[in-house]
Amino acid sequence: MIFRKETALKFIKDNGELDKIPKRFWENREFVLEAVKEDGNALQYASDKLKNDREVVLKAVKADAFALEYASTELKNDKDVVLEAVKENVHVLQYASDDLKNDREFILEAIIIDGFALQYASDDLKNDREFVLEAVKENGLALQFVSDELKNDREFVLEAVKENGFALEYASDELKNDKDVVLEALKSNPYALQFASDDLKNDREFIL
Repeated sequence: MIFRKETALKFIKDNGELDKIPKRFWENREFVLEAVKEDGNALQYASDKLKNDREVVLKAVKADAFALEYASTELKNDKDVVLEAVKENVHVLQYASDDLKNDREFILEAIIIDGFALQYASDDLKNDREFVLEAVKENGLALQFVSDELKNDREFVLEAVKENGFALEYASDELKNDKDVVLEALKSNPYALQFASDDLKNDREFIL
């Protein structure tokens, strides 16, 4: 098949067979901009120069967040580009640069978007009590990715359940049986009762 720009783009739209498109097209910025808008993963076939083109990569991650995997090393370290991808799917943080995964301000911004972002933070940040406390204040569900020691830290868990009652699910068994902690979670979300200990759920006085 002989491709022209229009037929190549139509072929991508109709068939999705990106590998059938001749290499020369992937070096053409105008073509690649259209291709990644149609299918973000088209970025993997783009020339190295275009994988380092901010506009191209932004269009790609808006179409498919996981296109970030194919961006240049430089753009995997670009806060705005990576956050744009995170808005679509937080799990693309696995492709972010190590510097960003260790950037307090950046990870907090990502956590505000989705508490799962803490999962991809550097070990240094996950072990930084002050930082993780900030994180659960922004998104209580980040509690699931902290150490067992912190999941059993009463002050820490109280902050998490105040922000999101469902964070109680990730508290230690001991704190799921703590009336004050559970009541704080229920203030935030009454349905959090499902994560309380059986003893509390069967405590008539407590339930009343």
